[in-house]
Amino acid sequence: MGTQFEWDLGKRKLELGERPLLMGVVNVTPDSFSDGGEFLSPERAREHALRLLEEGADILDIGGESTRPGAKRLLEEDEVQRVIPVIAAVKRARPDVIISVDTYKATVAKAAVEAGAEIINDVSGFTWDAAMLPTLAKLACGVVLMHMRGRPEEWRTLPPLTDPVGLVKRELVERAQAALTAGVAKERMVLDPGLGFGKNFAENHPLLARISELRELGFPLLAGASRKSFVGRMLAREGKDAPVGERQFGTVAAETVLALAGVQVIRTHDVRACADARRVVEAVRRAG
Repeated sequence: MGTQFEWDLGKRKLELGERPLLMGVVNVTPDSFSDGGEFLSPERAREHALRLLEEGADILDIGGESTRPGAKRLLEEDEVQRVIPVIAAVKRARPDVIISVDTYKATVAKAAVEAGAEIINDVSGFTWDAAMLPTLAKLACGVVLMHMRGRPEEWRTLPPLTDPVGLVKRELVERAQAALTAGVAKERMVLDPGLGFGKNFAENHPLLARISELRELGFPLLAGASRKSFVGRMLAREGKDAPVGERQFGTVAAETVLALAGVQVIRTHDVRACADARRVVEAVRRAG
């Protein structure tokens, strides 16, 4: 069981720690690494979102721009036009649903919360848009502060790390302190170590193995290993990384590690599989 927290989402509070909550991914993008273009229309995205809820998702994370290397950067108005209709469609079908929006743009964050989103998930750790922290300080919502090292186009040239866990811990503390100073209350924040984001294949292994150490920072944790390239490298056969479509079993193994480590929220594309893994973890814990 993870440390107990109460996540302030503005209009309600979400209990964290009894068991890991599952954040289902809804990509409204043509170029996502995992399912680009599959759920681009609001109707298709709504159907996918409802399916994830049926499979056991506790939160939906809607994203309108891919952050994979080489992906096209969107104008704010284009991202708003992608994301807001999906929020509206899902909310019409399930008014009680908790929606997170994956964005690093302040304008998109504000529009999303006004449309009914209750969480802003910023992969840049509030560093890519100078207006993000002042905007979040005024919004009534939960926030996810993720650690990213460099920008996607720089990842292949970043120097290797001797202590990836120490770096992530130190920089998460620095960015959380900046958010607190800007007026974002601690009770609104969840931290994400950013598995795969600016860490090379081997650097993700100690992060996964020692992720429970991040609990020392005093914040609830969110993490996502789902379908990521480092999982594909772990599953390599004959010198070739497993393609995205063949990473589900490895993903479930990594997500089981996260659940056993006490991570409070697990972000996943494969909600049904992750939900089954969570049931196994819960049964083992009940047994002693």
